[in-house]
Amino acid sequence: MVSADVKAREGDKVVALAGNPNVGKSTLFNALTGMKQHTGNWAGKTVSNAAGRHKNYIFVDIPGTYSLMAHSAEEEVARDFICFGKPDAVVAVCDSTCLERNLNLVLQIIETGRKVIVCLNLADEAKRKRIHIDVGKIEKRLGVPVIQTVARDKNSIEKIISELDKEIENEPIQTVYSKEIEDAISKLEPYLEKYCTNISSRWAALKLLDDDEVLTNKIIDFIGADNELKEIASALRNELNEKGIDSNKLKDIIVSSIVAKAEDICDGAVVYNQHKYSPRDRKTDKILTSKLIGYPIMIFMLGIIFWITMEGANYPSALLSKGLFFLQDKIYAFLVYIGLPTVLCDALVFGVYRVVAWVVSVMLPPMAIFFPLFTLLEDVGYLPRVAYNLDKPFKCCNACGKQSLTMCMGFGCNAVGITGCRIIDSPRERLLAILTNSFVPCNGRFPLIITMITVFLVGSGMFSSVLSALIMTGVILLSVAMTFVSTKLLSKTLIKGVPSSFTLELPPYRKPQICKVIIRSLFDRTVFVLGRAVAVAAPAGLVIWVLANVMIGDMSLLSHISAFLDPLGRLMGLDGVILIAFILGFPANEIVVPIMIMAYTAGGSLSELGTDAMKMLFIQKGWTPLTAVCVLLFSLMHWPCSTSLITVKKETGSIKWTLVAALLPTAFGVISCILVNLVGKALGA
Repeated sequence: MVSADVKAREGDKVVALAGNPNVGKSTLFNALTGMKQHTGNWAGKTVSNAAGRHKNYIFVDIPGTYSLMAHSAEEEVARDFICFGKPDAVVAVCDSTCLERNLNLVLQIIETGRKVIVCLNLADEAKRKRIHIDVGKIEKRLGVPVIQTVARDKNSIEKIISELDKEIENEPIQTVYSKEIEDAISKLEPYLEKYCTNISSRWAALKLLDDDEVLTNKIIDFIGADNELKEIASALRNELNEKGIDSNKLKDIIVSSIVAKAEDICDGAVVYNQHKYSPRDRKTDKILTSKLIGYPIMIFMLGIIFWITMEGANYPSALLSKGLFFLQDKIYAFLVYIGLPTVLCDALVFGVYRVVAWVVSVMLPPMAIFFPLFTLLEDVGYLPRVAYNLDKPFKCCNACGKQSLTMCMGFGCNAVGITGCRIIDSPRERLLAILTNSFVPCNGRFPLIITMITVFLVGSGMFSSVLSALIMTGVILLSVAMTFVSTKLLSKTLIKGVPSSFTLELPPYRKPQICKVIIRSLFDRTVFVLGRAVAVAAPAGLVIWVLANVMIGDMSLLSHISAFLDPLGRLMGLDGVILIAFILGFPANEIVVPIMIMAYTAGGSLSELGTDAMKMLFIQKGWTPLTAVCVLLFSLMHWPCSTSLITVKKETGSIKWTLVAALLPTAFGVISCILVNLVGKALGA
């Protein structure tokens, strides 16, 4: 966790950016610090703290949270930073279009005793929806500075810095609870005053009255109190229990008091000149989340994205391939000219360079199209509707509906999706989501899937791109279905339990920032993923070249390994070369196809291959449409990449569950391939 220790220079001040999910907090963070942290129009985007500098302020973007009464890992991170990270100030970012709900968190932050500045963000949207906010009244009633902002506006940044530069002069408001709770606080607070130098003694007293052992221990450790304080707090809790106020009742009273206070603050200060919620948004939601047409629309949108990706990537991919392979002879001639040995020249050019060139030419164009399109769906607010539609199927699998959010994250990167599982409250359901996240294909597997579809299953023709998009959509739907099946299997066997409920916020639809989305998705996602693929592809190309050129008897080392794996491969409808390609692709799935081609071509080097030449090579090596289908299945269901498994180990802290995360999709993939192969051969495919 990032704490106040991030201060790098004397005089630096640490400022926490706090707020509900989807209030523009990360956008504000980007504007303040110049960092390019990706933001999306749906909950759960930030699951760890990011820090950046503006002048002498270190801004920390903490996870979005609805409350400091933490119920999930990310809410706990947010609470712990505000309460125990010793920030010099907290900027509480609110959505101006639904201020009353956002004030629940603001009032809890004020209770901690931190210096608070309330930032009424999205002021432009509030104006568009004809919502009038009397900032003076809100400021007077809260007792802390309140400013209106638009995250992308430079004047808003200046307002925040100006308020941070001022000393606190206001007296923050105090939420009053029931008489029984107030009496207990007044008895406990005197014991805390001598300890609480960095936190409000009233807040500490209130939390010690709650029967939360983890939080109690954190408070005691933070303030440096002794066990006598715990005993006093325990005695006061017993007194409350005798009066009919147990831990659950205490929480209910606290929440209802805060909600009532937020209503009082907004009464007369926030005026809606139309409905609180846009009638247009409601009508759109009725269509997109409809039980009848919500799913068909979701599938149609997915198909359109894949069609645009495949149709748009063909020409630039061919052009890029031609250019990169044109440079190959020039590079080889240069290496010979400077006197490098022939063996080294062959290894560097026919091993390292050719694999890198293939990865770049095949991966870059589809990613440069797919990522911006997918990000636009986030930006406009459609992905939360997808999560809403998938909530019920996950409940039927005895899992939490939030798993749909982490599954969507997995389409970009399974490691990110696994980390995103922190937004799930229940440890059981979080583990379910972690173990099954790799069933959805990440960006590293898309090149292999697209290659199999476009090269072998579809070919060229007038409607080839449409057919490719339809098959690709079917493949993705299959991956979602297998996620449901594996989740249900685990919830009925190794990880039994019942599903919990959760509240999913459907944010308002927003006009996407098309230019910024395209630029950021290209640099934040495309370049990052491509860089990772190249970093893995270069050494992998060298390894595969060495394996293919080191001879043992009359066969290369690569041929010996593939021959050993061939019986299992044939049973699965594959061959030994395909299996070794998947094994060597463990560091990154992006390099599976280059390894297959290098292993198939004479001398173990990658030739310049267009679509037709690649298909001809595969056919010469015994491929049939059934082989391509089995490769597709195994690409969907096999062990996660090394990065994903390392992330599973980090998130679960268990080697056992890391092995399960690797073996579960692999078992599904092997069994599925064997069954499809047997059925296909029986039908004469």
